[in-house]
Amino acid sequence: MLNRIVLMGRLTRDPELRRTGSGTAVASFSIAVDRDFKGQGGEKETDFIDIAAWRNTAEFVSKYFSKGRMAVVEGRLQIRDWKDKEGNNRRSAEVVADNVYFGDSKRDGDTAGGGYTGGQTAQSGEFKEIDEDDGELPF
Repeated sequence: MLNRIVLMGRLTRDPELRRTGSGTAVASFSIAVDRDFKGQGGEKETDFIDIAAWRNTAEFVSKYFSKGRMAVVEGRLQIRDWKDKEGNNRRSAEVVADNVYFGDSKRDGDTAGGGYTGGQTAQSGEFKEIDEDDGELPF
């Protein structure tokens, strides 16, 4: 069986970092993802998708992402059944993030580039910018 999802969108609010009773970090946020087609009114429609990130990924997201920032989220879709205050059965869908990457350029004041990938972050100093006037590529 396969349950993988990749989404790219802008955060609709700052991530909310909490801890479980045992101290495990969990960050909740949502992203706005535009659909590829226009609706009947001629305007693009947008889906608002809830995301949950755990442990180091949660710490990374809460530290480097904020409302309006473009994020690429890789993870799995999870459906949860629950009861509301009136006792009605409800169902919610969310993405449990395995990896979160920056989807836009680095902003002033940010100290990391790339994204959290289960143990490593891509730091801006790891890559050398190639001068286009060199004439030859290094590979």
